[in-house]
Amino acid sequence: MSDSLRQLTLTRFREFIREPEAVFWSLAFPILLSMGLGIAFRNRPAQSVHVGVVGDSAAATAVVSALQKSGGFGVEHLDSVPARLALRTGRVALVVNARQAGRVEFEYDDTREDSRIARVLANDAIQRAAGRGDPVVATERFVRDRGSRYIDFVVPGLLGMGLMGNGIWGIGFAVVDARRKRLLKRFMATPMSRWEYLTSFLISRFVLLIIEVVMLVGFAVLVFGVPLRGSLWQFVAICVLSALAFCAVGLLIAARPRTIEGANGLMNLAMLPMWILSGVFFSSENFPNSIQPFIQALPLTAVNDALRANMLRGAGLNVVGPEVGIVIAWGVISFVLALKLFRWR
Repeated sequence: MSDSLRQLTLTRFREFIREPEAVFWSLAFPILLSMGLGIAFRNRPAQSVHVGVVGDSAAATAVVSALQKSGGFGVEHLDSVPARLALRTGRVALVVNARQAGRVEFEYDDTREDSRIARVLANDAIQRAAGRGDPVVATERFVRDRGSRYIDFVVPGLLGMGLMGNGIWGIGFAVVDARRKRLLKRFMATPMSRWEYLTSFLISRFVLLIIEVVMLVGFAVLVFGVPLRGSLWQFVAICVLSALAFCAVGLLIAARPRTIEGANGLMNLAMLPMWILSGVFFSSENFPNSIQPFIQALPLTAVNDALRANMLRGAGLNVVGPEVGIVIAWGVISFVLALKLFRWR
């Protein structure tokens, strides 16, 4: 490593350490976010289904008794108006009208998942109490394995989002701020080459990547038991390639703007679609098939898919080859364009 490249890289670290906000958002925020999401969406025992029963006849009393004996229900015997108010406000998931023997009517919002589940469970309990038999014997075997929880899904997404943010925000703002302060113009008078200046950003981000990955993934594994089933060196390779790709995208975005406002607009334009579409907090498959080719071509989608495949399924590079190829393509093309378009003033 040349002396100029070494000094430039050390400068990048000093700039980062002197910004407490950057340290917080890059290193502390992903851990705090994973802690909050892990606690909020932790696996919990099944909760009681709240049901309101309407009717003054013996039929209503029989329905209340059947639901209570079945277990898993919180049953309230209500009049019609209070029952509909409870359903409207979400206090109960289902209202059962039982005004005559041998007939019940279910009132519920079919757009609510808990209401649809309550309808099935309540109907099953009522039919069983009335003497319905099951011709097929069913048994249960509970399987609780790491990898199916929400925290297992979201940690790779948070890691991918962190890699993107560190690469694009960390590099983009630093370069544009130096251009705004006319520091880049002064660098032109030094023996430093363009590639050394840009490479110093990549090296500094690479070191910060190690810290970020160790802190976030280590916390998730130790506290929440998030699995890391794939090869460790292949996991590291995915992280390194992803970080370099996002650094290259950050350099490309910062190649021309002269103001922080202009760079901020371009960075938000690049990252906002990926925050929404690339499956950070929920699966990208929730979006229509018509836009899936666009979503799958985004670098953050490829990074998240590759990280989840490696961490949760133990998939190797031979399985996530297409995703890695997308990441590499984004990195190479962006860095080449950044070298050609980079403006010193």
